[in-house]
Amino acid sequence: MTTTTRIAQYSATALLTLSLGSPLVANAETLRFGGNFTDDHSSSRAMEIFRDSLAERTGDDLTAQLFPNMQLGGAGENVDQVSTGAIAGTWIGISYLSRTVPELEAMSLPFAFDSRDEAFALIDGEVGQMLDEKLAEKGFTALGYMELGFRHVTNDERPIESIEDFEGLKIRLQPNETHLDTFRAIGANPVSMDINEVYGALQQGVLDGQENPYSIISTKRLDEVQQYLSDSGHFYDFIVVVANRSTFNDLSDEQQQAVLEAMDEAVAWQRQTAAEEDQAARETLIERGMEFTPISDETRAELREASQGVVDDLREKIGAEIVDRVLEELAS
Repeated sequence: MTTTTRIAQYSATALLTLSLGSPLVANAETLRFGGNFTDDHSSSRAMEIFRDSLAERTGDDLTAQLFPNMQLGGAGENVDQVSTGAIAGTWIGISYLSRTVPELEAMSLPFAFDSRDEAFALIDGEVGQMLDEKLAEKGFTALGYMELGFRHVTNDERPIESIEDFEGLKIRLQPNETHLDTFRAIGANPVSMDINEVYGALQQGVLDGQENPYSIISTKRLDEVQQYLSDSGHFYDFIVVVANRSTFNDLSDEQQQAVLEAMDEAVAWQRQTAAEEDQAARETLIERGMEFTPISDETRAELREASQGVVDDLREKIGAEIVDRVLEELAS
């Protein structure tokens, strides 16, 4: 979605903010952003690009202060902080907003994406605009969508080679009902848990496994408490950068444009960097000692078939319009 389109959309829906409360600091010269990703993750580095670009574009009249690596709490806490206006924004996996904006689950159809290009075409097009409008209704302004990537299962029990190998595994997932329902459908025992608790739970044997993009598995050092790695690619996941809508709308037109242009620059860099780092992260995990087992096309087809009911349930839960629009786009 272009900067011009976003600005027009925000102007058209500005009246929504009147009933959503005010941030703690209006017309702030410093925008505070919290995140749960580590300092070295590509999204945190992209936010540094955003910070520097914003300062340059505004002559330091508007700056960003970044708090990565859960300095302000976990992802759920960051969402609450943005919602109340305690901080200006956050960069998080979109699943952490799905309880507030259930329509975001339309981007979590199981085993639906074949490539990151398909995923970006969706989020940058009309589907993304629909989601931005839903976020606006809940008091958030979407500034951009980065890559979190294809999610893959790790565990400490056995290699994943068939659908039967998922049976009974206690696997941590994000707080997204579509994700949880998918893993129930393929026989696993999913557990919703914030990322800041996962390492300890795996170390103590409370969990058998978890699922994340290779980059997160690597930067969170989950290979230290997990033996087996797959390429399940069951979901493609995004990082959304959201701001408190009242805070954003209190900025001048020039400042809003500077924020959006700086974020466009950061998002473009992150997407390219994340794609380059994805396979490198997998190789790093293997070098550190994880046993990698690729999933066959036949097994992937079985997994897709077993989880088809999740798509039907999602139509009923969030409405057929956005789910069918996603499926239509993927089929075209």
